[in-house]
Amino acid sequence: MADEKYLVTGATGATGSAVVKLLLDKKKEVRAFVHSEDERAQELRDLGAEVVTGDLLDFESVRAGLEGMRAGYFVYPIAPGILQATAYFAQAAQEVELAAIVNMSQISARREAKSHAAQDHWLAERVFDWSGVPVTHLRPTFFAEWSLRWAGSYKSGTLRLPFGTGRHAPVAAIDQARVIANILVSPEQHKGKIYPLYGEKEFTFAEITTEVSRVLGKKIDYEQIDVPTLKNSQRTHLGDFFWQHLTEVALDHQNGLFAGTNDVIQRIGGRPPLGLHDFLVAHKEELAGNAADAEPSASPLALQAV
Repeated sequence: MADEKYLVTGATGATGSAVVKLLLDKKKEVRAFVHSEDERAQELRDLGAEVVTGDLLDFESVRAGLEGMRAGYFVYPIAPGILQATAYFAQAAQEVELAAIVNMSQISARREAKSHAAQDHWLAERVFDWSGVPVTHLRPTFFAEWSLRWAGSYKSGTLRLPFGTGRHAPVAAIDQARVIANILVSPEQHKGKIYPLYGEKEFTFAEITTEVSRVLGKKIDYEQIDVPTLKNSQRTHLGDFFWQHLTEVALDHQNGLFAGTNDVIQRIGGRPPLGLHDFLVAHKEELAGNAADAEPSASPLALQAV
């Protein structure tokens, strides 16, 4: 039935693809909104999702994507354009009288954020609030999936990142997806809420590296470097917007903004968050198997909010 169909944006990403699968497991109809056709999109189609291509910066494709939907999941990467995309999604949601939106924000989203991306995420939250469409905002700390991006560094024996002694509890995309799917299906008690999302236990980045060492069975050192040094080590151009964000969130992380734990994932998602060790063990092949193709110090924030 149309009133039981859900739009999932970023449907080939870490959270989006998991949300699609969970909703299908719940016997719900799903429209997966993807940027382009590829093997990941075909996989979702093979699972039973309706797959549509579109661009969150194209109002008409967003409006068409939301037509006939009961609720929708909105996610936008660390890149310019989130405010425009949010306005398009909010207006389209108004027009189709969407019952609920689940918005993927970030833990550093706040008015006074020095990161342009973090401040834009806070403003995007407010745009959704102004729309009058019932919305729930999720603010995850750093994703556990970041650890899978650093295989090249594990191979070299040293992980170099611009994070000091600050702590966070890495949160897995699947745990976030359970929260998202359950809110989409039963949004009533979550309307207007802001939920920080955390993993099981806090770690420093050096401690995460130690955990990876244990799982891979080889010694890997952690070296703190500054953002310019990391930027100069990259073979790909990530853009000034990304690097400005990374500079500021590294400071936020050091100052404790990403720290904390809570019971939201267990209470709404239905099970305790996946521990870092168990996550790493489950993804051991990815930690080691892609080393030859990975960047030596791959920048992790490219995975945030996807």
